[in-house]
Amino acid sequence: MNAEECTLIVDSQAVFVIDPASQLRRPPTYEDWLKVTHLTDALDDFGAYWCVVELGLVGKSIERYITYWRNIFSNFSKHVQESTDNPGQTRWMMEVLQVIFGNRETIQRVKPLSFLLCPLSPLALEETYTDAYLETIGWDIPVAVMPMPLMGTTAPGTLIATLILANCEVLSALCLVQAAAPGTPFIYAATPGVTDPRSGRYGSGEVENGLLGAAITEMGRYYGLPVQASTGGTDHHIPGIQAGYERGINWTVPVLSWPDLLVGPGLLGGSMILSLEQLVIDIEIFRRCKRLAYGIGSAENQWLDDVIAAVGPGGNFLNQRSTREALRSGEWYISKLGVHSTFEGWVAAGRPTLLEDAHREIDRILSAYQPLPLDEAVERELDSIQKRAAELSPG
Repeated sequence: MNAEECTLIVDSQAVFVIDPASQLRRPPTYEDWLKVTHLTDALDDFGAYWCVVELGLVGKSIERYITYWRNIFSNFSKHVQESTDNPGQTRWMMEVLQVIFGNRETIQRVKPLSFLLCPLSPLALEETYTDAYLETIGWDIPVAVMPMPLMGTTAPGTLIATLILANCEVLSALCLVQAAAPGTPFIYAATPGVTDPRSGRYGSGEVENGLLGAAITEMGRYYGLPVQASTGGTDHHIPGIQAGYERGINWTVPVLSWPDLLVGPGLLGGSMILSLEQLVIDIEIFRRCKRLAYGIGSAENQWLDDVIAAVGPGGNFLNQRSTREALRSGEWYISKLGVHSTFEGWVAAGRPTLLEDAHREIDRILSAYQPLPLDEAVERELDSIQKRAAELSPG
């Protein structure tokens, strides 16, 4: 999976948004969902979709669910990871997939969707939710199994015991899924976390989250499975110094362990508040961590002993072809975000802040982005499905 690269998935289901204009917290809107979905589709750092903000679909009509699935594939062109709440919703979802991707064989080959299945910690598989995935059996839909035990509350009070519990929960789902359909694609996606001992809430910014994300990657690799890991997040409610150091530290070890998919950008306040500016800052952290993971190259053409000898004592390597080639090949990570000039240059530029830089980057990306449209025939067929759903479940 993922061509041995490490790619991002946004954190999900925020119930608040930091308004870009006022910088105040408010409930999310469809426009917020649209912006962040376009942003993650436009950026190559992201390889898959999650729903970033809570859209209030629980308990609503099936017509709204179909609208949601339609909006995903109208605004996002990469792999989608989502779930349904019951088998009935799954059947509607599969009908939408068939219309968009053509037929069962294409869906089995392309694998546009993976199903996120979350066991309930400790040690429970919820019947209706699990049956919602089992409704896809025969379609070769990958399943990402993501228990989320919290150390000290829904998991024991040590890191190793929390990992044991999470592993048991993943393996229980693995056995169930493979018994139902041997060979079903499976992603080891456990996301153990840490309870904040001061409040009992999820300790999103606790440093142990970085250790857990790395350990999960090692466990998945032990079983020879693709891995989806997490970094935790931050406890602070706005972008700033605390969010920066919690993110920077907690991302490093999981990225160095190199999972296939990494969950985490964009949310603040214990994964409850979306900030587009924080998402852009998190991408910068991720890119720096990836550079660390690539390490120090030692290929024969990188030793440059002949260049050292040619320049000699007291020389300068700035005008060497090898220096230019190294700059272009990624030996340096060259950041485009933040301040990298002199103090005088920063003052002359108006003393821009990191948030201002991030906001300009968001505007630049979104102004140039256009989603790939669905075919007109597909849109007509989706109209028909939506009309039929409205007739069956009015309101």
